[in-house]
Amino acid sequence: MTNLTLEFLSQENTEEILEFEKENRDFFEAFVPSRGDEYYQPAIFQGIINSLIEEQLQDLCYMYVIRNQEGEMVGRINIVNIVQEGCRRAELGYRIGQKHGGKGYATAAVKLIMSEAFGRHRIEHLDAGTSPSNMGSQIVLLKNGFEFVRREEKAVQVGDRWEDSIWFMKKKMAD
Repeated sequence: MTNLTLEFLSQENTEEILEFEKENRDFFEAFVPSRGDEYYQPAIFQGIINSLIEEQLQDLCYMYVIRNQEGEMVGRINIVNIVQEGCRRAELGYRIGQKHGGKGYATAAVKLIMSEAFGRHRIEHLDAGTSPSNMGSQIVLLKNGFEFVRREEKAVQVGDRWEDSIWFMKKKMAD
């Protein structure tokens, strides 16, 4: 098992996150929509982080940095779009830096975040979407007990093309 830790997004790790995002921009944009050039400007990025920290304090999202056993940032994992009413449901998103792929980090981080989501954050259902071409992400979800629930045609624009989304779901196990 890969020894990882999760650390909340904070003011202290803002610069490190920005560098991680810059370093992996082209790699990530092969799978997800571009955030645009402004996102990577330090002042704008700091404002985004400030907003996300405030949302975390309001129980609207939870943003984490993934660290390996050496303490190096290897990725990010997030619980977003939390539905507060009725069944607490949220979306899971994660990304591992290009140079850290294939080491089991994503699988281990999803396992850790499920414990956080279902325990600490009282989420009952986690949804996760991926592109059909991102087989690695689909395998990570399946290894962690997520089940395929649906395919949405032309759901996300990535670069100049529209891609389908494949959605998976994981329910909290009964206590």
